[in-house]
Amino acid sequence: MKKYLLAAAGVVAAALIAAPSAVGAAGAPATPAAAPAPAKASAAAHVAPAAAAQAPARIRTVRSGERVDAGQGYTVWLTEDGKHWADPDGFENFRSVVDGNIDRSQPGVSHQSEGGPAGAFHSGLFYGTKKAGRVELTDAEGHKTVATLVALPGHPDWGVWYTHTGASKSSPSVALYDRAGKRLADLPGRTF
Repeated sequence: MKKYLLAAAGVVAAALIAAPSAVGAAGAPATPAAAPAPAKASAAAHVAPAAAAQAPARIRTVRSGERVDAGQGYTVWLTEDGKHWADPDGFENFRSVVDGNIDRSQPGVSHQSEGGPAGAFHSGLFYGTKKAGRVELTDAEGHKTVATLVALPGHPDWGVWYTHTGASKSSPSVALYDRAGKRLADLPGRTF
């Protein structure tokens, strides 16, 4: 009986280990369901372990106009014109990728944020590369947060990133890395 239980446990463990790599495989189709909302941000929850901070993020492919639950009442969506997002009160914002305010001929990253004493929602564009690997925020204390990345189908040279952090008296620095871990662009943080 022990032999069968150990064999069954091994099969379950192998399935659990294989599942994340299958989900993150390049070219894997996106599911139309929205991603589950992350738990409330806390100082401990937003700090990425050193190994996780170095791993490339999977870029989720979404349809034009598809609403993505970004957690804590925020929603993001992409159209061919750019990034859209809405806050918990339903107020909508837009950041264009076609109006000439960003130079898509070279890698870059933008940053918008809003929040209060409980924490902040951060989002922005990454652009100028088809080899984006991750966007990482670093606060004044050195805590790192790896953002979620979304893009339209067809491997465009731009996409959107978003994440939540705890409350802070400064804006974090934001860095764009390629899939090999090379820093492509960054924005310095600033104190409010």
